[in-house]
Amino acid sequence: MTTAMMRLRQHLASPIYTSSAFARIRTNTHPQKRASTAKKLLLLLLILPLLFLIPTLFLLPATTMSSSSDAVAAPLEKPRAVVKKLLAESQPEDQGATVRRSIGRPELRNLDPFLMLDEFSVSKPAGFPDHPHRGFETVTYMLEGAFTHQDFAGHKGTIRAGDVQWMTAGRGIVHSEMPAGDGVQKGLQLWINLSSKDKMIEPRYQELQSKDISRAEKDGVEVRIIAGEAFGVRSPVYTRTPTMYMDFTMQPGSQLHQPIPEGWNAFVYIIDGEGVFGREKAAAVTAHHCLVLGPGDGLSVWNKSGAPLRFALVGGQPLGEPVVQHGPFVMNTRAEIQQAMEDYYYGRNGFEKARQWSSSA
Repeated sequence: MTTAMMRLRQHLASPIYTSSAFARIRTNTHPQKRASTAKKLLLLLLILPLLFLIPTLFLLPATTMSSSSDAVAAPLEKPRAVVKKLLAESQPEDQGATVRRSIGRPELRNLDPFLMLDEFSVSKPAGFPDHPHRGFETVTYMLEGAFTHQDFAGHKGTIRAGDVQWMTAGRGIVHSEMPAGDGVQKGLQLWINLSSKDKMIEPRYQELQSKDISRAEKDGVEVRIIAGEAFGVRSPVYTRTPTMYMDFTMQPGSQLHQPIPEGWNAFVYIIDGEGVFGREKAAAVTAHHCLVLGPGDGLSVWNKSGAPLRFALVGGQPLGEPVVQHGPFVMNTRAEIQQAMEDYYYGRNGFEKARQWSSSA
């Protein structure tokens, strides 16, 4: 509030502007003085609304700019650039499955806290039969078809296109992941590391059907929010390692400016179409590429093509801890890896049911 407005309000609150004061003016003053006073009061009443309106006019643009829904089109102060680009080429995996691996290969061993990203394509009778995990989380996001999961603790379920299974392996899980129907089953599987204090926690699951995944849409950009927040909408998924995971679809001619917490590592995986990432004048990048993002406060994307662009944006807070991995075991030291192998072999410390169990697959 301006000094002039404060003084004006003080005057209005004083007795001179009360009804009894007006009565005294009308009865105790000379007719000419009464007329002069009335003119002044009339002028004051005309000016008063303008004094309150002026600051409101100046404040309106700032209020509109602060709307969270403007995140689609509001430019970022420090947009992240693409610092590494990898094409995920098809390779065989397990028993007859095909994967496109981007994170977890020699050119990009890991991106703290992310250990692996696979785009998988599987048809019966291929799949991922019984195998163990310890020390991290797996996030399976189905793009087409369906997968049936079962583990040695009795958990069993099927996830279909658009569904998510967020599995915290913790101290130990043995499970299978197999196609649930005919034809090709496609999806993304992301491995997220756990901090040393969480590596030996009890296993847990978070499963969301497609209809329960948070989503938002604005100006030709639609997002499914698997973890984190976009366009003012937040996912219900709890991330023990702070993580954002979003599935964006951008119509031709649309643009996106999505905030990413500073200090987090982040990457993009293009599922379909092509788009311009990081800088508007950069070359377009096509499907099956993984783009590692540099530092900054968010990601800018433009779809300058004539077809929809679909990509996953993933970011996470680095753990800053040593990573020692041996197949499905991820720990902090070689001694811990040796212990995990022995626990699995002898059926102890979380793997007690491993020796007696096998899946129906």
